[in-house]
Amino acid sequence: MDPSKIAFRMSLVVAAILALLPFHALFTTWAGSNFGHLDAWRIWKDILLVSMVPPALWLIWRTPKLKKWLAHSWTTRLFGLYISLHVILGAWALGRHNVNSTALIYALIINLRFIAFFILCLVIASHSDFLRRNWQKLLLAPAAAVIAFGLVQKFLLPYDFLRHFGYGKNTIPAYQTVDSNLDYRRLQSTLRGANPLGAYLILVISALSVYLRQNRKLFGLLGLGALVVLFYTYSRSAEIGVAIALGLLVWWGIGKKISGRQIIGLLAVLALLAGSGLYTFRNSQSVQDTLFHTSDSSAAPRSSNAERLQSMENGIRDVIHQPLGRGPGTAGPASFRNNNQPPRIAENYFLQIGQEVGVIGMALFIAINLLVAKELWVRRTDQLAKILLASLVAITFVNLLSHAWTDDTLAYLWWGLAGIAVTPILKWEAQAR
Repeated sequence: MDPSKIAFRMSLVVAAILALLPFHALFTTWAGSNFGHLDAWRIWKDILLVSMVPPALWLIWRTPKLKKWLAHSWTTRLFGLYISLHVILGAWALGRHNVNSTALIYALIINLRFIAFFILCLVIASHSDFLRRNWQKLLLAPAAAVIAFGLVQKFLLPYDFLRHFGYGKNTIPAYQTVDSNLDYRRLQSTLRGANPLGAYLILVISALSVYLRQNRKLFGLLGLGALVVLFYTYSRSAEIGVAIALGLLVWWGIGKKISGRQIIGLLAVLALLAGSGLYTFRNSQSVQDTLFHTSDSSAAPRSSNAERLQSMENGIRDVIHQPLGRGPGTAGPASFRNNNQPPRIAENYFLQIGQEVGVIGMALFIAINLLVAKELWVRRTDQLAKILLASLVAITFVNLLSHAWTDDTLAYLWWGLAGIAVTPILKWEAQAR
């Protein structure tokens, strides 16, 4: 069997996953509401991932140099430790009745799937250049559809249009608002919410900015549409994230043409202007609603800012009092399925990991992010690596205020592309042994 042919076929499956991910929430919600078994529909990409594990292991076995690279890479070593910690603490938590089996399985899937997909894409891209040659199309073509639908959703469709696709109380809310105000309806397009859409657009806008020179009309128009959709998500963390990512890309693009002192001065001026603007218009109704997500005429019983702050304080308290964690499935989205304990949402992905697998697990995850960032930095002359590095910094900021990595679309898409980007450049031949 020719490893390159097998890798090419696997590349097509991965390409299909990457292209369909932005429509995952829309399709699975519609299918689940019409045919039942919503969870079964939602794990379609996880099933495909598991099905590709055996051939991926075979490719590693047939490639001694790749196997050696994986064995000596601290990134894969930490992956192994992180996975082992989840399994051990998961078994412990199940035995102590901290978590039920449903929540545990769900937590293991959403916490570990992007790691498996990262390694899978790395192995496949080591044998076939299909994904590396076509990643732009796989990212930007679906993104164009997401942006177009978002614009139509904002300017043409009824606010609850998505109820026709099964959105509602028992699936995904058909619409979201700022401060319970229908005048500020938040766009979610084909993703599962406004914040996930905003986090997804960080990656998309970063890519569009890098390739703007290639086709100013096409990418410029698409980028403008993306910024409009981003604004109407009213996701403050995503908007700041986009500013961070674009700022880093501009900085790296300028290189040594501008000194660090000049950059600091420019940032200080921009911060002063932004602060002055916020202070001047602090009593404006629209500013209060869109930037602060609360106002003097609020219809909500409690500010979302106060709720988020309280959730973070609870998360910090949990990590301090239980430094070893309570087990996977006891915090984050999976905890809603856990009838053994009340759900815990820390509004911070890193705190969620700390609540589940303790300080050790949180340290391992942070170290994994740093090592992947290092791999991307080494390859920063490559456009994909540069885009991913800038977006990683921005998405990390978003994860300090939400649970961005628990979103199927963003987790699979970013970590899959990262696996393609950090594929080791090895001069080996896949020879039969």
